[in-house]
Amino acid sequence: MKKLLCVLLVAMMALSFALASAEGAKDYSIAVVTGTMSQSVDERGAAMMLVDKYGEDVIKTATYPDNFTEEKETTIQTIVNFADDPSVKAIIVCQAVPGVAEAFRQVKERRDDIICLAGESQEDPSLITSAADVTVMNDFVARGYLIIKTAKELGCDTFVHITFPRHMGIESLSRRYAIMVEAGKELGVNVVMETAADPLSDVGITGAQQQILEKAPEWIEKYGQNSAYFCTNDAHTAPLLKQLLEYGGYFVEADLPSPLMGYPDALGIEFSDSDMSNYEYLLKSVEDAIVAKGGEGRFGTWAYSYTYTLVAGLAEHAMNVIEGKSDLLEIDDIADALSIYSPGAEWNGSYYTDANTGVKTENYMLIYQDTYIMGNPGKYMGNADVEVPEKYFTVK
Repeated sequence: MKKLLCVLLVAMMALSFALASAEGAKDYSIAVVTGTMSQSVDERGAAMMLVDKYGEDVIKTATYPDNFTEEKETTIQTIVNFADDPSVKAIIVCQAVPGVAEAFRQVKERRDDIICLAGESQEDPSLITSAADVTVMNDFVARGYLIIKTAKELGCDTFVHITFPRHMGIESLSRRYAIMVEAGKELGVNVVMETAADPLSDVGITGAQQQILEKAPEWIEKYGQNSAYFCTNDAHTAPLLKQLLEYGGYFVEADLPSPLMGYPDALGIEFSDSDMSNYEYLLKSVEDAIVAKGGEGRFGTWAYSYTYTLVAGLAEHAMNVIEGKSDLLEIDDIADALSIYSPGAEWNGSYYTDANTGVKTENYMLIYQDTYIMGNPGKYMGNADVEVPEKYFTVK
């Protein structure tokens, strides 16, 4: 009888395990499209992490070309191809470069059941919101104010905004700059613009980075040691950080903040593939190196990579929506999904408000994480709790 009971118990445990496994199994897949490792290390790293976590049957990945402005049709076709896979129930693209809205439109024509999610869209809000079910952006409105506020709190009197014409043609970037200028007037920080080479121009990434290496010391001499710097392009970040460490100046946070955004290259730190999702370790390593080079209190970031967290969080949100656990357009549900990959970090955000009409768009969401200034010890600035004055939401 005891042997029989043991056999029955083992059988029941095996059945329970099988049922639990069946309940946890996914009978669908999600497509995650990002840039390549050469320009989108955080996004691509998140895609690979999701494959490791859920398996290749659940997470299908692809990349768009590095020169996406010249190869828009390739980008579109890469995304649209996923509509031919009947198992695909959601497509996530981050960063959502030009062409993504058209790709999503074509996807919906073939399969209107596929959920289309865009992260960091480089297309105008009116265009991407007409095609994507959900678009999530860094909060260019709140951050336009908060980055200047943080620079002021760090003791800066000048803020240097480094960009080029193509980026200033993107509404979110030009609007953020306008907000920075207005915030500077209110808070007593002189906000100026300097022009840099576009990495997608004939000079390429290498030429654009070399120009930053040459120009940054001139800018620091021109604007002084109490100047803070910001660049709208990821490729400019590492050479800018390198020169700020060498010649002085401040850096509040990157355009798309992360401990991996520019810092490892600027500091000469190499991380293994296994380190790439351990952001507590990545932040400590970068912070220790910053302090060792005399940069304490002058350099900031988000503790967890924004785009890594965004890709992973949007994937979790999509799965929760497909499984009936979350509402597609509920910003709190998206925040909960992001928090899975950013334990302990504070987030804030809002729905996008059109500067011309004052109307909020429910499928276009703006989010941001608290700013962390590296030092010994480092500190959060408390930006997630700051109430941004209402007037900045209509600055254009």
